[in-house]
Amino acid sequence: MKKTKKITALMLTAAIAAGSLAGCGGGGNSTTPTTTAANSPTTTASSNTPTTTAAKDDNKPAEMPKITFQAIDHQGGFFSTGNAEGHEEVLQRVKDYTGIDVEYIPVANDSLEEIVGVTLLDTKNLPMIMSWGGNLNATIISAAKAGAFWNLEDYIFDAEKYPNLSKANKDVLKQITVDGHIIGLYRARPIGRNGLGYRYDWADKLGLSAPETVDDVYNMAKAFTEQDPDGDGQKNTYGFCLCKYTGPIDIIQTWFGAGNGWVEKDGQLIPSHMTDEYWEGVNYVKKMYDEGLVYSDWAIRDTNTWADGVKNGECGLYLDVLDGSRRIWDYFVNTPIPSVNGDETASMALVGAIAKEKGGKPVTMATSGMNGFFMITKGAKTEADLEACLTYLDKMCDDEMLTLADHGLEGIGYEMQDGYLVDINTTWTPAQKPHTGLNQTVCYIPNEAALDPVVKKSPQALVEAEVKTKNVENAVFNPAVGYLAGSDTYALNGATLDAALKDARTQYICGEIDEAGFRAAMDTWLAQGGQKIIDEINALYQADK
Repeated sequence: MKKTKKITALMLTAAIAAGSLAGCGGGGNSTTPTTTAANSPTTTASSNTPTTTAAKDDNKPAEMPKITFQAIDHQGGFFSTGNAEGHEEVLQRVKDYTGIDVEYIPVANDSLEEIVGVTLLDTKNLPMIMSWGGNLNATIISAAKAGAFWNLEDYIFDAEKYPNLSKANKDVLKQITVDGHIIGLYRARPIGRNGLGYRYDWADKLGLSAPETVDDVYNMAKAFTEQDPDGDGQKNTYGFCLCKYTGPIDIIQTWFGAGNGWVEKDGQLIPSHMTDEYWEGVNYVKKMYDEGLVYSDWAIRDTNTWADGVKNGECGLYLDVLDGSRRIWDYFVNTPIPSVNGDETASMALVGAIAKEKGGKPVTMATSGMNGFFMITKGAKTEADLEACLTYLDKMCDDEMLTLADHGLEGIGYEMQDGYLVDINTTWTPAQKPHTGLNQTVCYIPNEAALDPVVKKSPQALVEAEVKTKNVENAVFNPAVGYLAGSDTYALNGATLDAALKDARTQYICGEIDEAGFRAAMDTWLAQGGQKIIDEINALYQADK
């Protein structure tokens, strides 16, 4: 396969803009230069015509389908250089396995938004697959409404053709749905990533079992603060470790039933802060603050040093992504930090979902479940072209390709030891690894990593993976997330309004304003655009039913 030439983002944007202007003129030029910038297909204009038609001679094999794939290049590796040992072998293995001839088109991540916007203007030269690194925004929605992308809902759930893609999570797909149509395939990330970590040796010493309800969590925080869990005879410990990042409070509100940012009630979507359950969650955190179960200055503590409160033995509860608690546990093991019970090292226990009350359903706040997505554009002119794109994306989710994308070639990127895959040459730069960047063309549906062979994990990582898996069935999604980008008011003022409301919540918890002051801030949110956002979101929501 031809190697793609390395170019700068500036040259890339200029070349695309020139192509866009040429396309808007009255020109009769029917071909695209073969040395176009990496953001345009590097084959002739005929490269986007159907490529899956069999040759007229029955004795001649059918031509391998060809696609163009605009992918994010984070590290200047796989797409931009081909000098690494094994690079050509990686390319050939992908081609042989998927049965698709791919022209990779690298786009620097820092320039992605600008370049995608310009690319979408040149409708005659769209790459067949385009990558997007975030959530839906006005540019993507506008292009979707103009018919720039294939609607995928009638194709991707064909389990016979696409055994991997057909297992896509429909709650996650709602986030890339425009006017009722699925316009992309997400790059999967753990849905059940949020959860609670606590000092297991502290809890064991105090006779506390794993918390199951919000009362259990509160009682543990109180015991960690007041019952000298470290055994030094001093009152120098706290329950919850908090900092100015307020994600943990969002998770706690979910425990109480306030939803994940928004919640459906009586057939309408409303912001979580307009529910009684929201107030229960906020007052729960305020109670812990008032009783000294958290740092008094938590609201100004830097996020970068957040975990230090647990690592240094001051706090016992850490609520965030589960891998954060696991990394604290790793620190205890690797340092090592002695257990308060005389065991070898201190340790963390991980809990996923928490119930509001005994016997209630345990829940946790779902993540978005994705990190960007892929759109199949109308540069794929026929269903045959569409099928080639979907075939590539599906086959790249097979274990063999996941292993290649994540770990490279055996003997160069990894080796097998006692039945486990172990990465080698871990000090190499991205440019030295022949597979660098290939993972940017993988959806990771339905699995976020290869199941076979198995990467050897620490005992801590195995616990983390188990809790994340259990979390999925208890994860609460944001029902409005697929509509927020479609709200003009939210696009204009939503981030500012949300930030002001979070600031008011922090002020209320810390006693800087009272309940009346907090409710006044909510009224201001409504008056300055919040009500319009609610109206716009629900108009979109009702139209989708």
